[in-house]
Amino acid sequence: MYRGGTFSKRSEWVIRIAGLIIPALLILYGLIVRANYVDSSHYAGDTLFIWLMCIWSGLALFQFYTTAGNAREEIIRLGMYHVLSGAYIIFVSGFSMPFVTAWILLLVASYAYFTGLGLKLSITFFFLVGIIDILINANDPSLVISDTISILATLAVGLAVVAIHKTQEIDNAELNRTKAQENLQRDRILTLVNNLADAILSTDKDGIIRVYNAASLNLLDTNSSLNGQPIESVLKLHDQTNKPVKLFHALKKTRSVVVRDDLAMTLEDETIRLEVTYSPIRSSFSRSKKSESQDGYIIILRDITKAKSLEEERDEFISVVSHELRTPITIAEGTISNVQVMMDRKGITPQLLTSSIDTAHEQVVFLAKMVNDLSTLSRAERGVADTPESINVRQLVDDLYKEYAPQAEKKALHFNLDLSPRLGYVTASPLYLKELLQNFITNSLKYTKEGSITLSVKNKNNKITFEVKDTGIGISKSDQTKVFNKFYRSEDYRTRETGGTGLGLYVAAKLSKKLGTKITLTSRLNHGSTFGFSLDNTEK
Repeated sequence: MYRGGTFSKRSEWVIRIAGLIIPALLILYGLIVRANYVDSSHYAGDTLFIWLMCIWSGLALFQFYTTAGNAREEIIRLGMYHVLSGAYIIFVSGFSMPFVTAWILLLVASYAYFTGLGLKLSITFFFLVGIIDILINANDPSLVISDTISILATLAVGLAVVAIHKTQEIDNAELNRTKAQENLQRDRILTLVNNLADAILSTDKDGIIRVYNAASLNLLDTNSSLNGQPIESVLKLHDQTNKPVKLFHALKKTRSVVVRDDLAMTLEDETIRLEVTYSPIRSSFSRSKKSESQDGYIIILRDITKAKSLEEERDEFISVVSHELRTPITIAEGTISNVQVMMDRKGITPQLLTSSIDTAHEQVVFLAKMVNDLSTLSRAERGVADTPESINVRQLVDDLYKEYAPQAEKKALHFNLDLSPRLGYVTASPLYLKELLQNFITNSLKYTKEGSITLSVKNKNNKITFEVKDTGIGISKSDQTKVFNKFYRSEDYRTRETGGTGLGLYVAAKLSKKLGTKITLTSRLNHGSTFGFSLDNTEK
């Protein structure tokens, strides 16, 4: 089977050079035969010798300067070399010449281009030439023996060379297969690493980066190649005390996997908190610990800035909630204890007991409000009941009016509605939307002593705008930037009188974020406040 070009370029070049040089040597040897310096019993005359050498020289030059493009051309060239070599042996030199081993080149070339079939044909032709030569010289037994020995020796050497060449080809094929498998495994690993969300860097034993993934570039906010850079120049880390951390120094000291979450890195005035996992890469050809070598290091980086912030925020929140709950619980517990003591004494009036019980009840109500706010906040944080639904805005407004109009009337306040003729529909979580509007309305009821509360809903430019306006105490400019913080309560004594939890507007901000909108606030001291937000009108 023809396979021209599949063996190495070096082997092909050697064959082409040999195909040019050996004919030149044979021509030189033919001239020596013609001059009778060696055995000339096979020499058939100058005319045949000259024609033979001219054809061979032309073929050698053509073979050297041009490359065969297909199997047919190779067959013709190899065939002509075989015919010319056979004619040279029969009509010029015989098998006793020192260059008969040049036939080995034909065996190798036949095998290289046409594998086993080419080798068999070359051997067959070689034997055929030998038989013809022996028949021509059958009357000379010594020459027949000499030719036979030359034929067998040449054939043996040729087969040995072909066997070696075949073994090398097998070894090369196995090496190429192994390289292909290694490249495939490397590509698979790189594909896997590049699809990981965590940044991964691999260095050699000197701390020079050799492998990295796309997440590393994202984390470091760069498009430049990291290959060949020292790990210290790429990762400039510091600990919680802002003390620089020499990562490569830590890598050299480690003997196992190390995980640290106390490190940070500053990029363009922004501090990123990191979880850094690193370990040595070890290779071993035996199970002996002495044979282990440290070939490099693997570093995994994870941005935990948000997680750490949430953790700190959670701890702070728990601390503040504990503090806020301690006061009403202490007051309620102390008041109830006093009532118990007073009930055992004579001369305690019912009015005094009632006053103490009312105080305890107020604190319990305060605790209930806080628990309710915390429950609402928890639902929003966990995404409970956040499935969007199509909400009839008119029906929602009517439900809110029926619920809060009696409370406004009890405080001698007017609860007004300011609505567009056609309100349409919005797509949102019914629970979150209702709780957000309830929060605004209850706040207005709480901080408005006289005047009115107005629920305004307007449909304009395919947007539905909700606003709750009141004529209450208002909010100062300095407080307007803080009222959405958790547990924030104004120092205004009128605000302190209401006994709020400080969570209402913080919860409202969380709910608005879940609804995909933003709260607007307009307020002025002693002139009331207006809280509002907008949602898309999804009426078909």
